[in-house]
Amino acid sequence: MATMESLIGLVNRIQRACTVLGDHGGEGMSLWEALPSVAVVGGQSSGKSSVLESVVGRDFLPRGSGIVTRRPLVLQLHKTEGGTDYAEFLHAPRKKFADFAAVRKEIADETDRITGQTKQISNIPIQLSIYSPNGLSLAFAFLLLASRLFPLLDENDFFFVNLTLIDLPGLTKVAVDGQPESIVQDIEMMVRSYVEKPNCIILAISPANQDIATSDAIKLAREVDATGERTFGVLTKLDLMDKGTNALDVIEGRSYRLVYPWVGIVNRSQADINKNVDMIAARQKEREYFESSPEYGHLSHKMGAEYLAKLLSQHLEKVIRQRIPSIIALINKTIDELNAELDRIGTPVGVDGGAQLYTILEMCRAFDRIFKEHLDGGRPGGDKIYSVFNHQLPAALKKLPFDRHLSQSNVKKVISEADGYQPHLIAPEQGYRRLIEGSLGYFKGPADASVDAVHFVLKELVRKSIAETEELKRFPSLQSDIAAAANDALERFRDESRRTVSRLVEMESSYLTVEFFRKLNTEREKGNNPSPGPNADRYTDNHLRRIGTNVSAYVNMVCDTMKNTLPKAVVHCQVREAKRSLLNQFYAQIGRKEKEQLGKMLNEDPWLMAKRESIAKRLKLYKAARDEIDSVAWK
Repeated sequence: MATMESLIGLVNRIQRACTVLGDHGGEGMSLWEALPSVAVVGGQSSGKSSVLESVVGRDFLPRGSGIVTRRPLVLQLHKTEGGTDYAEFLHAPRKKFADFAAVRKEIADETDRITGQTKQISNIPIQLSIYSPNGLSLAFAFLLLASRLFPLLDENDFFFVNLTLIDLPGLTKVAVDGQPESIVQDIEMMVRSYVEKPNCIILAISPANQDIATSDAIKLAREVDATGERTFGVLTKLDLMDKGTNALDVIEGRSYRLVYPWVGIVNRSQADINKNVDMIAARQKEREYFESSPEYGHLSHKMGAEYLAKLLSQHLEKVIRQRIPSIIALINKTIDELNAELDRIGTPVGVDGGAQLYTILEMCRAFDRIFKEHLDGGRPGGDKIYSVFNHQLPAALKKLPFDRHLSQSNVKKVISEADGYQPHLIAPEQGYRRLIEGSLGYFKGPADASVDAVHFVLKELVRKSIAETEELKRFPSLQSDIAAAANDALERFRDESRRTVSRLVEMESSYLTVEFFRKLNTEREKGNNPSPGPNADRYTDNHLRRIGTNVSAYVNMVCDTMKNTLPKAVVHCQVREAKRSLLNQFYAQIGRKEKEQLGKMLNEDPWLMAKRESIAKRLKLYKAARDEIDSVAWK
């Protein structure tokens, strides 16, 4: 059965993976925010870096004046079973740092890489893992604690424990040269973004040689953690207090009480740092200070960096136990959401030619189905075709210049030219035919316009259908190929439709309906209004007006016919064919393509490929976290 140490190590691994995946929050609760962590908060020169180095037992942090920590440092401590101490950075995963002076330089260089060699800050974290075999198994340590055998343990046994610490820029009150005026607020906002999280444990660092009432760390901790349930107070620089003074009022909770006891720390002095006094000697010196101190001797077993590391790990274990149910619930919820997102995006296409051809055909069918739904009314857009016939075509026909063409002056001109040198005898038949043919020729404009209008609607429906085909969003090349093939087909359908409507107009001109004029004559005779005789003046106003009226009546009859037949022709040649055979030629073409050509058609959108990979990695992380948590005896 797995130990609690496995669970703490698991939290470390998940937090590390979260950093890799950029899972630092956003909308809703992220896994990072659900996992407990320890954020180290303090003002500049409060001893924050020295505390961290004391806990780790290594001298590895950059030092200097002003703002040294300019990016969050996510520091993970991993206790190993053997070997030597070494460090790894997430941005250089294949490089092990055994020299901790090189670690210090790498932190500075990586900070400059993002911020430049300025005094700017950045919220992009640096992820550092330190591995060390130092110390007793944490699980065994807790077992001894539970058995009240803690006095049997050497203090060194507790020194290195699995832990995640987040080092944040030191809080400051004023901007110095080279810093923007907003630096004070920028740092506070960055620190707040970590310590406001309900699962963040706050390690508030305050120097003992300053009034606790002015502590930046305590002030901020009190604002974000009013109950104090998440705050641990650390008092540094006890050895630097004025002679005759001490910090017992703070440590014993009389000046400022915390839920958890204050822990005093004695860090290396600047002289020790300059002499490269190692941490083993520094820990021994700290231990001797508390044991021999007349003020703090009675508290020596609850003072120092070693005790602080133990205290934090104990509390972390407690918090993890409390949070496990909500973490599991979040993990299961996220796994379901990620699986649904992967289903929506789709799985990678196989490299087999048959699988590729099958995928392409499925994409085409999905597109074709949506396209037909637009035409048939399942989706909007097809109604615009009806609007062409019901509104645009009638409006265009009404605007035809029949009044000008059949004006009395033009009728006279056409009749005269048609008669030539010999006047017509009974009726100006050639003149009638020329007037009618001239009038019917105007129908070509609205007919072609109807063809083009429907073509435009069909092209727009192709575009919309491609955009609405979820399966196609993965494949920009295939989208382009289908769009090109569909538009080529629509062009062919439009050409055929144009030929057909032209034939309709030409047919009306080629053979006139004789019965229409016979009926006109019959009606005129019944009304005692006979046609003019052979001796009548062929250019009288009444005669010309009558000819214009007769032609206009015939043209109106043809116009009514066109209103009905043109839509039929357009639908038959364009809409019906688009429904039946939009991609027929495309199907024939892809059936002859080689595997490499099919593969190019299925080249996915790089952004989508990256997104699928990111989701898959996150899904793997969450599933691994769930499986490992299930294997740990945490109840």
